[in-house]
Amino acid sequence: MATRSKAVNVDLNSMFENAASQFRGLNPNEPGQWPILPKLMTWLAVALVMIGLGWFFLLSDAHDALDAERNKEPALKQDYRAKLGEAVNLAELRKQKLQVEEYVNQLEKQLPGKADMDALLSDINQAGLGRGLQFELFRPGQVVVRDYYAELPIAIRVTGRYHDIGAFAGDVANLSRIVTLHDLSITAGATKDQPNLLAMEATARTYRYLDQSELEQIRKDSTKGKPGAKK
Repeated sequence: MATRSKAVNVDLNSMFENAASQFRGLNPNEPGQWPILPKLMTWLAVALVMIGLGWFFLLSDAHDALDAERNKEPALKQDYRAKLGEAVNLAELRKQKLQVEEYVNQLEKQLPGKADMDALLSDINQAGLGRGLQFELFRPGQVVVRDYYAELPIAIRVTGRYHDIGAFAGDVANLSRIVTLHDLSITAGATKDQPNLLAMEATARTYRYLDQSELEQIRKDSTKGKPGAKK
């Protein structure tokens, strides 16, 4: 038994000695001449290095991409909840849309067209005369064109009693067309002969919608002003 154990130890020692001898005197300039064991160990080391580099460069990028997608998850969930709420309330939202469109249509009907402006100016004038006011100034200004409507300022100066001036302002507000009063200034003693009368200066602004030709002209002007537009 002792002889067999001794033989095993001798064999192991000889194997280790043989393996160690293969690594002695290796010429790094001629790896093709190396024994088989150093070649296998070198190949294994190179393979491990390549696997490590691949893990670092490839999987690290994938890990960063995964983290970026995970960071998007809360925003996507919130967007999903918002859209889900809109889908649940879709019928109510459509109803509100119809109500808003109806309201806009009503407002548009209160805007006169270009042909109605003379009649509207006459209505403002008649509203003052009907209250016994004296017009000292009634001067339409320059039309200001906006995106979808035009604005006409009118400088006015009227004289009359306090209650009549107040009633005139109310009549203007109740006209079928939209007219607003701006920059109101009321002073006492409108005239020397009638010191009890008041004088009111204001700018009345009325609005009208633009006809199709005016809208097309605005579109053309805006297109010309854009970079790269054809000239």
